[in-house]
Amino acid sequence: MCGRTSCHLPRDVLTRACAYQDRQGHQRLPEWRDPDKYCPSYNKSPRSNSPVLLSRLHFEKGADSSERIIAPMRWGLVPSWFKEGDPSKLQFNTSNCRSDTIMEKQSFKVPLGKGRRCVVLADGFYEWQRCQRTNQRQPYFIYFPQIKTEKSGSNGAPNNPEDWEKVWDNWRLLTMAGIFDCWEPPEGGDCLYSYTIITVDSCKGLNDIHHRMPAILDGEEAVSKWLDFGEVSTQEALKLIHPTENITFHPVSTVVNNSQNNTPECLAPVDLLVKKEFKASGRSQKMFQWLATKSSKKEDPQTPPKAESDVPQWSSQFLQKSPFPTKRGGATLLERWLKQEKEEEPVAKRPHCQ
Repeated sequence: MCGRTSCHLPRDVLTRACAYQDRQGHQRLPEWRDPDKYCPSYNKSPRSNSPVLLSRLHFEKGADSSERIIAPMRWGLVPSWFKEGDPSKLQFNTSNCRSDTIMEKQSFKVPLGKGRRCVVLADGFYEWQRCQRTNQRQPYFIYFPQIKTEKSGSNGAPNNPEDWEKVWDNWRLLTMAGIFDCWEPPEGGDCLYSYTIITVDSCKGLNDIHHRMPAILDGEEAVSKWLDFGEVSTQEALKLIHPTENITFHPVSTVVNNSQNNTPECLAPVDLLVKKEFKASGRSQKMFQWLATKSSKKEDPQTPPKAESDVPQWSSQFLQKSPFPTKRGGATLLERWLKQEKEEEPVAKRPHCQ
């Protein structure tokens, strides 16, 4: 499934990341529709607006179906036949659409038959792995493998928005297959464009995290075919819907669990070996002091004192063991993020959970 994404790039950077070639082979940038509705965010959830790519032919009759538009749309498809005046009263969840039942449900079958195919844009998406022992969930940020370029390479940590823009200017956006629809309020008013993300069985690399994943369109050819409903039939387009192994991920902080949190910390890599400080309540602190006092009275005076540990023994139960190697040196966030050295690849492919 896919229930949370990040799409925080400034509008101009996002536009450049969506450069494409039209049917005549000309390099072009997509044009925006309702650009003021785009709200960048590190933590997008259903019912928020996200940018999607779609064919210009949906808005202009006679247009070249290979030309593209970027339009912010509501996440969670509202069917055109919905009769209520409030979209939030829709009784079923339409943020995701299973590929194996896409032709069975009217909410998705009808717009798909009309060629209303779109590509949902994101830096990446989040997924949670449930830990069997603790029943806690570890979040991961999942995205396309990135290529470090001279422009994005930097030895210093980004301290201002201009530095961040240089790094993200070369980011390969995640392109997810979606379906959109147009709903007209019964009492009149502006049309509401909304979308759903198609999901498939997870690839082998992600299966340990979750059994479902978005249908990712890997490459310009796949994106073009999915969008060009004027030339590519529904049957042909559906052949593009399948899992891809061309994906990578890293664990992130549980800060992302709250959809109200919208900071870079949401997608920053975390080291699962880092020991978390246990904050005891006032009553617990008294208990630890009491235990420390009792244990010191029972200690044999002839027994040599043990070397003090940086971590109290009572907190060891809260520490997670991880196959992830400890990061050495003062590597910046961006270096850790964008670095794609061969010796780190197996690590990036192994989710951790106890």
